[in-house]
Amino acid sequence: MVTEFDKKALYAISYGVYVVTSHYGGKSNGQIANALIQVTAEPPKIAVALNKNNLTHSFVEKSSVFAVSVLDSYTPLDFIGLFGFKSGRVEHRIGVTGAPIVLENAVSYVEARVSNRIDVGTHTIFVGEVVGGGVLKEGEPLTYAEYHKRKGRAPKAAPTYRPDEPRVQEKPDTTEKKKESTKGKKKTGRYVCNICGWIYDPEIGDPQGNIPAGVPFEKLPDDWLCPVCNAGKDQFSPEE
Repeated sequence: MVTEFDKKALYAISYGVYVVTSHYGGKSNGQIANALIQVTAEPPKIAVALNKNNLTHSFVEKSSVFAVSVLDSYTPLDFIGLFGFKSGRVEHRIGVTGAPIVLENAVSYVEARVSNRIDVGTHTIFVGEVVGGGVLKEGEPLTYAEYHKRKGRAPKAAPTYRPDEPRVQEKPDTTEKKKESTKGKKKTGRYVCNICGWIYDPEIGDPQGNIPAGVPFEKLPDDWLCPVCNAGKDQFSPEE
């Protein structure tokens, strides 16, 4: 029985980056996922792990169908931010299962009908028999390693969430005055984007979004978006 291990050993496991979609009751939803694999060849089956708190999980659970779009290596972070790892309006078409197939920034897609469910605590692994799929364009798929190199981060709902992952501030503080004013304080008023790692600092504001310095995160408009990846306010967490 293993009692201790270096969690960084898990970081070497390879993943891709995908959009998983489903539908139920006349509504559709999609999310970014990375825990997806092919599990059998005859018949072809795939499996994906989805967090139980995500709406896409609820739709897959109720409709027993899902579609997967394999993202291109050049997929921009702001596109990934549309889904929030949350739903967004993107180029798509309806597949044979009734689930939307995301076409934008995708090299291929696969559709599946759920044949088995495995409860693994915070997530459910949905195993689906492939009922459709196709190549959308030539290109290399986006890997999770490349996503991280571009400062992408896994949200807390992801199965590969890394609580010790370094966070990146696009506009770092360079003044000694500010360093002294924040030294020893537990609460900085700064919020971190769970998708791309950008930090909202009330002492800087968001010039790109016409938010002046001095505006606390709680006072930002409800429709304000991360200037890097377009994630909504609900995708930010207080800086620890």
